[in-house]
Amino acid sequence: MTDIKSVRIDKFLWAVRIYKTRGLAANACKMGRILINDNPVKPSRMTESGESITIRKPPVTYTYRITGLTGNRVSAKLVSNYLVDLTPEEEKMKLDVRKAGPVSFRKKGTGRPTKKERRIIDGWKDDFFL
Repeated sequence: MTDIKSVRIDKFLWAVRIYKTRGLAANACKMGRILINDNPVKPSRMTESGESITIRKPPVTYTYRITGLTGNRVSAKLVSNYLVDLTPEEEKMKLDVRKAGPVSFRKKGTGRPTKKERRIIDGWKDDFFL
């Protein structure tokens, strides 16, 4: 860890691999999905060690505590030097349920769904994931 006193939140989220690009991290801040100590932040907000970050990536809300700061992107193995994951297991289970998705069955030999059938299937999926 370095002796950095503070770093921009969008840069930090990119550096610890929570977001793939800094632009995605900045957009998440602008949309109000990033909270530091339960307050929404702008991308330019300077963050410090010891602060609590809440990140809403629907359907899951992740919670982290900052243990160190970095301005440079680090490897996935080193992320634990900068963050402690405080996300409850119930939140992580939401992601598993979503990946499973709705189970549908279609008889063999019926071919591809028609446009009307496809709309019905998409409606079911939308209802399931909301």
